[in-house]
Amino acid sequence: MKHIAIICEYILFPNRIGGMDRFFKAFDSELKKQGYIVTWFFKNVEPFDFYENLDIKSANNKNIEHYFLSYCTENKLTFQIVITHFLQPISPFFKAVKQLMNPYIINVDHNPRPLDGFPLKKRIKNKVKGWLYGNYVDKLVGVSHYTKNCIINDFGITIKKKTTVVYNGIDISDYKKQQLNRLQMPLKFIVVSHLRKSKGIQDLLEAIHSIDRAYYKYFEIDIFGEGEYKQHLISLQKKYNLEQIVHFKGSSPRINELLGNYHYLIQPTYMECFSLSILESLASNVPVITTTVGGNPEIIKNNINGYIFEPKDIFKLKEIIQGILAENLGITKDVSIEIKENYTLDIMVANHLKLVVCT
Repeated sequence: MKHIAIICEYILFPNRIGGMDRFFKAFDSELKKQGYIVTWFFKNVEPFDFYENLDIKSANNKNIEHYFLSYCTENKLTFQIVITHFLQPISPFFKAVKQLMNPYIINVDHNPRPLDGFPLKKRIKNKVKGWLYGNYVDKLVGVSHYTKNCIINDFGITIKKKTTVVYNGIDISDYKKQQLNRLQMPLKFIVVSHLRKSKGIQDLLEAIHSIDRAYYKYFEIDIFGEGEYKQHLISLQKKYNLEQIVHFKGSSPRINELLGNYHYLIQPTYMECFSLSILESLASNVPVITTTVGGNPEIIKNNINGYIFEPKDIFKLKEIIQGILAENLGITKDVSIEIKENYTLDIMVANHLKLVVCT
């Protein structure tokens, strides 16, 4: 019987049960059906019923890598398989894990890259890490082809053969499907995002400010999320007198139920790997307006299931939104079909399970 440790640079709390939370729970269940014993290590945990059947250890906001090594040493634990999520793809940590217990190591990379790439110093460091520590990770997994290519570019061509792609997926049964007439005004747009500068929401506010004010009575935008950039965004909302159009709604655990009440999702992000928010929106039959970063072009096809523009191109974003309001643009088809066929939680879990079974 094999013991598996899954290490996640991720915080569990009850007012956010998102796509990865559902994946963790479903993956745990499938591993146990296959006879594996699973122990989870998270950055921090607020216990709640959703995770009650998982064996979870919390680092209590300490360094998750140091916590894992210390916990295993103190408790004399050995794992045959170690899987990591949201950690760096290659680092000295994996050498330490190999030396401690010699497991098969799978690293799943969810980390977006900066829009303009890493600075030269970090690029050199990554190449050195690839040379020094690349052999200690047995399988590298990107959540999009973009991510896979970034891993190889960051750490060197020598790791190419052990790098693969497993797309994210969602539980489509959780999402209330949109039944709205997308040509009927007023239109409701939704943003679901952590509120930080790299998510580009300031560009959205700039774009709205530049829209012909004759259209203002025909739409509104609800922004769900929290973050360090919220006060700056609120100051822009007030500066441009957008209080009647733009509403900050805070965090909600009910996004899966709420998405279907909107006509379009807007995601003007500068950094992305493969967005679960995009999958969730499409599963709810809500087209997506987003940027060309990361894996977004692998799922969003212009004028088919949404609209796509270059990051920071405020004029183009304004043009898209105003075009929809003027009824010169518009997606009328059901955009949920591809999600059902290719990006479900069951498919994601099955593909991750294949990585484990093949060890």
